[in-house]
Amino acid sequence: MTPSLRGIHHVKLPVSDLLRSVDFYTAVFGAVRLTDADHVDGDGRLYAVILRVPGLDPLVELRLDAEQARASAGFDPLTLAVDDRAALAAWSAHLDARGVAHSPVIAAIRAWLVVFADPDGTRLRLYTLEQHGPEVAPAVDDPWLARPSAPR
Repeated sequence: MTPSLRGIHHVKLPVSDLLRSVDFYTAVFGAVRLTDADHVDGDGRLYAVILRVPGLDPLVELRLDAEQARASAGFDPLTLAVDDRAALAAWSAHLDARGVAHSPVIAAIRAWLVVFADPDGTRLRLYTLEQHGPEVAPAVDDPWLARPSAPR
């Protein structure tokens, strides 16, 4: 018998500049930094922060790792659910107001999505719970969906 799980505790994203990334996730998602969970090394240097993001059960850890952040640029490890295309329109306006570049609404395989990137180029996707049928062809050549190149 497989032991049970209780959900996802937290998601960890590599970043090259903690404070810049905290500012981004705060401005875009309304995230709140849990300062009592700051990760500090033996020399007193901050190397990770934990964020609570409204609407998400798992916490988000931003971990200082510039090399991994560079290697992950263009990759999309996190897809967040929104209700429908109207929600994507609201998110697009929200991102525009904060100067965050993003894709238009894109037809995905089963639903619609908007893609944008954090300051290190990690792509984040907003994906609708509203689905479309087979009459809507998914985008295949959109640059926002392009797979990242292997690190050099």
